Amino acid sequence: MDVMRKPNALAAGFYLLTNLVTGIFWFTLAVVLTAVGFATSVLWVGLPILWLAMNAVRVGATVERAWVGAALRTDIPAPYRARPEGSLWVRWKAQFTDPATWRDYGYLLLLLPVGVLEFAAVLAMWTVAAAFIAVPFWIGHAPFAVVVGEFWTIDSFVSALPVTLIGLALIPFAVIGTRSLGVLHSRFARAMLGPTRADELAVEAERLQSSRARGVEAAEAERRRIERDLHDGAQQRLVAVAMGLGRAKSKLDSDPEGAAVLIAEAHSDAKEAIRELRDLARGIYPSVLGDRGLDAALSALAARVPIEVDLQVDVDPRPPTAVESAAYFTVGEALTNITKHSNGTKATVRVSRVDTGVLVEVTDNGQGGAELRPGGGLAGLADRAATIDGVVVVVSPVGGPTVIRAELPCAW
Repeated sequence: MDVMRKPNALAAGFYLLTNLVTGIFWFTLAVVLTAVGFATSVLWVGLPILWLAMNAVRVGATVERAWVGAALRTDIPAPYRARPEGSLWVRWKAQFTDPATWRDYGYLLLLLPVGVLEFAAVLAMWTVAAAFIAVPFWIGHAPFAVVVGEFWTIDSFVSALPVTLIGLALIPFAVIGTRSLGVLHSRFARAMLGPTRADELAVEAERLQSSRARGVEAAEAERRRIERDLHDGAQQRLVAVAMGLGRAKSKLDSDPEGAAVLIAEAHSDAKEAIRELRDLARGIYPSVLGDRGLDAALSALAARVPIEVDLQVDVDPRPPTAVESAAYFTVGEALTNITKHSNGTKATVRVSRVDTGVLVEVTDNGQGGAELRPGGGLAGLADRAATIDGVVVVVSPVGGPTVIRAELPCAW
């Protein structure tokens, strides 16, 4: 997605004044190479020249994107289709039929007349302001005087000072005009050199499809984890309870003391099964999160880890349930990684409400080296966040510190 910001007046003025020179250069290069290429295409010599012309146009468009981004503060992504594999002819044909190539060509052709108009407009605005300011410094040496109506004759430094004030008053208008021209040119460049609305929608559809697939995979992985935990944990415990109670029942009359021992073991296994079920339920969705919100849930989570946690939570108004859940499990997985893998002794957790949603940042003083590996816990968090159009970023240089940042939108 492109980013547009209001340009600086000085940078915009420099761009608009020099744009005439670059416009002449790219216009001449594109027209000459294209004309020669089409003129000699019947001899097949023109095809390499046309290929050179298209590449020159793309280079020119790339330079203009960078130049517009630096001077007019508008980031324009490249709109080109992916280059296909195959022979030189296949690649040339794909480049020739890419609509972005011809939009680049149109931009470079229009850059000359547009550059002339912008050069003239900027030069006129600043020349008028400068000329008014300079009137007192030359009017005394001029062989004429300027008469304004019947009440004002400008023929000396003092009598011309009001003209200087008018010139100074024109400077803000020149600044506004220059910036406005810069904004107009940046929009023109964005329309010609950037992706079209259809391209953006296609990219968004692809991103949503990928996000949906990752969400389905994350849900399936969560289901398998729950099944595994039930089968290997609580279910085995309950089986042991049932077997222990069965053995105790058979010994109840013949060996009451042995039956009491078996009942005590079954009771212990039952309590352990209850604990495992409680942990499993907490892993699905902790009740404190639903009852009291993120602050209380994360405070309870931080109290259970064996490291120092500096926690700050400010998410008013309360976000949706899916966002709370994603934020909770992001912090939980991050703290688990710190205690198990990073050798860290302290973590800083910041959860705050921003304009677009909830921002989660977890920083530790560990050894670093964490990354989003397929199948890993952090990759699972990224998949969970993707289900609500969230993004998880991990910055973890070797030696630390590790920063895990999750941006979770509250509208999707």
